[in-house]
Amino acid sequence: MNKILVATDGSESASAAVELGVSLAAQHDAELIFVHVVPAVDLVPATWFGVGGAYPHEALPEDRSLLEDAAAVAEEQGVFSTTMLLTGDTVDEIVAYADSHDVDLIVVGSRGRGAIANALLGSVSRGVLRESRRSVLVAQGASTAHRRDERRLAGIGLGF
Repeated sequence: MNKILVATDGSESASAAVELGVSLAAQHDAELIFVHVVPAVDLVPATWFGVGGAYPHEALPEDRSLLEDAAAVAEEQGVFSTTMLLTGDTVDEIVAYADSHDVDLIVVGSRGRGAIANALLGSVSRGVLRESRRSVLVAQGASTAHRRDERRLAGIGLGF
């Protein structure tokens, strides 16, 4: 494994992906790339302020700081990394960047929102798994695993 791409959005599950990606890069002496994707446009419903439509999105300092935070985690572990701020559809940009840079592994987090929320909102991790021709590793944050365990316990308590 020579190149690992880690997608981050600053969430708890993305932090788990960052930690896992850094660990794998250290173990394999692999090149580590952190990416964060901002939408190309912000959609504002017509009910907000009586105006609606799509407006160009500008990258905010917070977008860059997410990448700097991830790079700092890598640096603490003695792993060199590069960062890239991308604009567009999150899944499409992650997959396209991985393809264009011949990445061996994509690491993403899973928020574990559940089947209904994922059906309505979509899932970046599921989209990357579906669209990528490269290996994808989905890291689950502590709260995701905790919620999964709670659902199992609830099922046991109800006799399922």
